[in-house]
This record gives sequence, C-alpha cells and structure tokens, in this order.
Amino acid sequence: MTRILLATSTRDLEERVRRAAGADAAIELVGVARSGKDAVRMTGKLLPDIVAVELRDNDTAETVREIMIIAPTPVVMVAYQDGSQLGAISARALDSGALAVIPAPTASGTSLEKAAIEKFLSTIKAMAQVKVVRQWRKKTRGDHQVKEAPQSADDTQIAIVGIAASTGGPSAIRSILKDLSANFPAPILIVQHMSNGFIEGVAASLDATIALKVKVGANGERLRPGTVYLAPDGHQLGVSGKSRLRVVDDDPIQGFKPSGSYLFGSIARAFKEESLAVILTGMGDDGTEGLRALHVAGGKVIAQDEESSVVFGMPKSAISAGLVDFVLPLDDIAGKITALASRRRQP
Repeated sequence: MTRILLATSTRDLEERVRRAAGADAAIELVGVARSGKDAVRMTGKLLPDIVAVELRDNDTAETVREIMIIAPTPVVMVAYQDGSQLGAISARALDSGALAVIPAPTASGTSLEKAAIEKFLSTIKAMAQVKVVRQWRKKTRGDHQVKEAPQSADDTQIAIVGIAASTGGPSAIRSILKDLSANFPAPILIVQHMSNGFIEGVAASLDATIALKVKVGANGERLRPGTVYLAPDGHQLGVSGKSRLRVVDDDPIQGFKPSGSYLFGSIARAFKEESLAVILTGMGDDGTEGLRALHVAGGKVIAQDEESSVVFGMPKSAISAGLVDFVLPLDDIAGKITALASRRRQP
C-alpha cells in the first residue's frame, strides 16, 4: 500500500487525485493539507510514503525544504497550472529536495483520463520507493572553492562535457555547476529528464545563481566555453562537428527524448578522447548505451556514487557495464571535471 499526503488548496485538484487514488486498491490518500505549514505538520504526524504538493507559488519550495528537514519523505510536485508560468518555482522546489514534477490527473472523462491516471499512479508508486535523506538548515554561503582532484600526467585535456540525470538531477546539477568557474574552458551539455514545460525555468534559475552562462540549447548555435546548454523539451541534444549544437526531433532512445545516450554518443563521435561524460542520479539506465561509444572512443566517464545519489539506477547501470573511469561522491565531481578540463594537451 502506498500512502499519499496531498498538499493543495485547489478543490478540483483534490477531486482529481481522489479519483485517481480510488482507481487503485494499492493507493491510499491519507490526508489533504490546505497549506504548506499543514503539509509539514501532517507529514510528521501521518508519516505518508510520499507527499504530493501542488506546484503553484513561491511557498512551494519552502514547503518542500521544511518537509525534508522536519520529516524527510519523498516529495513530488503536481503541476495543475500551465508549466511555462511555474518554471522558476519548480526549479527552486527541485533544489529544495523535491524528486520530480508530474502532471495532475486529467478530468476529461475519456480514454486520455485513464492513461493520465495510470501514469500519475505509476510515478507516485515509483517515487515513493526512493530513499531520501534529511536536509539541514542551510549555513551561510561563503566557500565556493572548487575541490581539486588528483591528476596524472598522461591524460588528454577534455574539450566538452556531457551530463545526464533524472530523479534528483536538478539539485545535483546545481551542486556541480556552482563549483565551476566562469572561465571553464569547455562547453557543457545537459540532458535532464523532467516534465514538459519546466526546463526553461530551470535554465533561468541556474543562470541567475551560478557563474557559468546557462541556457536552453538551440539547433545550430555555436558551442562556447563556459556555457551550459540544456536539452529542450521533446528534442534530442548533441553536437554537429566540434563547433555547433545539434537540437533535433529525432526518435527517442529506449523511450527517452531527450536522451543521455543520444548526447553521449554524439559527443563521442565528434570529440572522441576529448569527451567527458558525467552520469548522475536517476531511475533506469539511460546513458549506458551512449557511454559504450564514448568509452570505445577513449573519452572519460564519471559516475555519481550510490551514497550521494537520490536514485542509483543510471550510475549503477553504467558502472555495472564497466564503462566508468571515476565513481565519486557528488561533492567531488566538480573538482574532477575541472582537473580533467584543465590538463595540458598532449603533443
């Protein structure tokens, strides 16, 4: 039995979630919190398996943060309104510890409603299994020095970085990018699995708070060092040669679009041994197939370790396939990226 606590002041959303929960005997809606404060209190009292919080205003991130401090529980945000208006809010909530943004069940009364309910419930059940860790009150930000990793003398300098992440990824990505300097010598391409309508907000939030320039990628634009390009909704992200971004409506790879495997395979073909791939927290095995091509081409691969991953699926798949050069805790990944990208090129 998966026990859900819903946090919403919207009656229509409550009815949709009640109807969805009633369609599955393995789901129980244990309560409805009408405010963020009530959501935190009821989480501690009812101990649900998962909290579904309506994504609606700036209080959303604070609610998520307090739940992760007071009563650590998997949290998903339910998008009831137009996602394009809530991108920045969702980015802050993901940074605060929410696992994902999921669409609200529809109320169409058609076959589309059944499919939406099934997707909603399957996501709820999967996210309820995620092991979360308690967060602590943030200390004042002062030390942003990059952690340097040991270097060896015979490695090629990295000319491009590809990153793939899913569940828990937005927070992990921010943790890495904030420790890279504005003069980072290579472009960084990122595939982050998330619901449509929110990637622009994530990009804007990152761009406003870290030293690097962050944007959603556009087909044909020139690759520039110190710039982070996020894959747009529903498109594959890669490169065209060594100088241009490739953003196309190609087929999904193993169901993913954007796909980490597509990204890694693309940079491997263009940059070969100058490629660096980073596989972060996430469910499933996206990225592994692309890493095979990158590994053969002589590129380097970093995987986030199990202890620091929200979900160890994607890194574990890559590690198990023997495609990873470095398995590192999240706090050490930026230092290793910097070290690899700063090596002197071999003659």
